[in-house]
Amino acid sequence: MRELAVVIQNENEPVNAIETINSIKKAGFENVFIQWYDDEKWEISQKEQLDLCKKLNLNIIFAHLGYQKINSIWFDGEEGEGLVEQYKNDIRVCAENGIKLVMMHLVSNKNAPMYNEIGLNRFKQITDYARELGVRVAFENTKLKGYLEYILGNITDEHVGLCFDAGHFHVHFDDIFDFDFFKNRIFAVHLHDNDKSDDQHLLPFDGTIDWKYVIKKLKDANYNGPITLELCYRRGYNKMILDDFYKIAYERGIKLAEIMEEV
Repeated sequence: MRELAVVIQNENEPVNAIETINSIKKAGFENVFIQWYDDEKWEISQKEQLDLCKKLNLNIIFAHLGYQKINSIWFDGEEGEGLVEQYKNDIRVCAENGIKLVMMHLVSNKNAPMYNEIGLNRFKQITDYARELGVRVAFENTKLKGYLEYILGNITDEHVGLCFDAGHFHVHFDDIFDFDFFKNRIFAVHLHDNDKSDDQHLLPFDGTIDWKYVIKKLKDANYNGPITLELCYRRGYNKMILDDFYKIAYERGIKLAEIMEEV
């Protein structure tokens, strides 16, 4: 059966990341991914989160890099160049901490510049640097179509691939996605649910995603990594205690892993 993993979510309400990590461990998870956003507003720093994961022997399968001002990477100018250096630094720090896979967005929001060679060349700089450090890069399907195909169609290195987000697939892509195009290139997944009204980050089976269909498509595309949940403790979930939320999350992860075995 597939291993399970879950995000260390910094938007859980009203708990902090330390409480989240401890509940994740108590629920039985052995693998996590960390949000590496350089967000100074966070109560618990990235370094503190990383240190606690190591102390609890939680394996960090990848780091989700930030996406603030990511649209500027497609424009000529200093801000886009600065982003390249910022991402290189984040990747270096991740490599130094034994994190060998990072996840990135290509755009933010629905109003983004059209993909172009300026952005392509910058992403090539980032992925080339990551390859030198032995780090793979997975780009996420976010809200707009075409960007992933453009980038992965032009950057064909084996260390560059896709992070498939099931929630985005459902609410933003209307369940339409060219899995064949990305076959053998899905490095990671974000599995969470919604009712198509918003990107809600619900527990699997609490929304309207056809999980048997999604899991079969991932399996057919030769995804061989963990069942990785990207959940958020809010929107009514915090009426239950945090420990119970992650216990249920673990059970839902097992259910997805069982579907993976069956399809």
